[in-house]
Amino acid sequence: MQAFDFDLFVIGAGSGGVRLARMSAAKGARVAVAEDRYLGGTCVNVGCVPKKLFVYASHIREDLEDGEGFGWQHSGSLNFDWASLVNNKNTEIQRLNGIYKKLLESSGATIINGRARIIDQHTVEVNGQSYRSAKIAIATGSWPFIPDFEGNEHAITSNEFFFLETLPKRAVVLGGGYIAVEMAGIMAGLGVDTTLVYRGEQLLRGFDQELRLFVKDEIEKKGVNLLFEDNISAITRIDNDQLNVKLESGGTIEAGMVLAATGRKPHTQDLGLENIDIDYDRSGNIKVNEHYETAQKGVYALGDLIGGMQLTPVALAEGMYLAQHLFGDTPPQTVDYENIATAVFCQPNIGTVGLTEEQASERFSKLRVYTSSFKPMKHTMTGRNERSFMKLVVDDASDRVVGAHMVGPEAGEIIQGIAIAIKAGATKAHFDQTIGIHPTAAEEFVTMREVRD
Repeated sequence: MQAFDFDLFVIGAGSGGVRLARMSAAKGARVAVAEDRYLGGTCVNVGCVPKKLFVYASHIREDLEDGEGFGWQHSGSLNFDWASLVNNKNTEIQRLNGIYKKLLESSGATIINGRARIIDQHTVEVNGQSYRSAKIAIATGSWPFIPDFEGNEHAITSNEFFFLETLPKRAVVLGGGYIAVEMAGIMAGLGVDTTLVYRGEQLLRGFDQELRLFVKDEIEKKGVNLLFEDNISAITRIDNDQLNVKLESGGTIEAGMVLAATGRKPHTQDLGLENIDIDYDRSGNIKVNEHYETAQKGVYALGDLIGGMQLTPVALAEGMYLAQHLFGDTPPQTVDYENIATAVFCQPNIGTVGLTEEQASERFSKLRVYTSSFKPMKHTMTGRNERSFMKLVVDDASDRVVGAHMVGPEAGEIIQGIAIAIKAGATKAHFDQTIGIHPTAAEEFVTMREVRD
């Protein structure tokens, strides 16, 4: 028998890695987790949490303006201090980092600070010290990338955005996915003249087409300038504060910042993966089997590294599964990747679960589609030109609701509840028989009766 320092060595203390380490240690395993940046990973530090805090901040101006419709008066101009927002965000993130540290320590896991490199199937090196482990799990997540064009070193990503010392007066966001529209919405809401440049024909590829068209109009109402079927060909620095952005169409934009939100790639650099047998797909994701084991026996990978949905709850579920698989007394329940709800915190928000109409039309012979568009009750008093949109996609043969999509305030909160119903197999009849909560926007989901032509 070989002597091992640990039963499991986890590389990466993000959402998936922390959950795997905690649950494994709680089951009696000797666990180490190595992290060279920050506890909590992307979500806590440069992703979900600061993003949503900044979304809240960017919406305050509208909330204050809307107050006038309800009798609230404010005198003078509204002043926003970027440094205060960043500092308060940093304080909150530090608090969360501390919580993650306590959770790991209280579970019995050993935290090792530093970049871990795999030496062989059972050996990991951190800061010049080697550790032997029966099992190794890779959970280093993904990292944003900037496309290759002249002057791309002048662009930043969402990672750097959350720590900017000053906010520019004008900015360009490159990309058309959910990170791009969220970042553009944050900046526009904070008073930045924001232009979003996207090479595609429409925002949010992969989402329901009708929803995409609707939210595009709403985003434009918020003041974001949208340039489709175009791209950045070069960036040159004019002076310390200004950049000249050249577009493939021949146009130019002068801006104080360019933020590239063009996707994320597996963060596998400098991990020593060349020292073991690892298979990759064409996008560089690590291939794993149904138990998240790589081609190298005893080495596992989970989360953003393996090419699935890049969502914190998905990584958490995979970490729970693997802990139970490796150290549990009973076989774990397989992670169900069907009907995973998600939200996009653009303005207004998007919430969605299940199949898009386009996906459903390929799977079912006949659909019934129900839609509703209306002005939120709040804005009947404010006069703001903002509308909400809701959509149900129903398989006609079984009457099952196979997709639900929403654009509007608190869409994510509403869709989370709808997701439970869809996961349970609810039919349109179940929706119709449910008495709504009045007056709410959510009741629209149980009152839609007219099939869209």
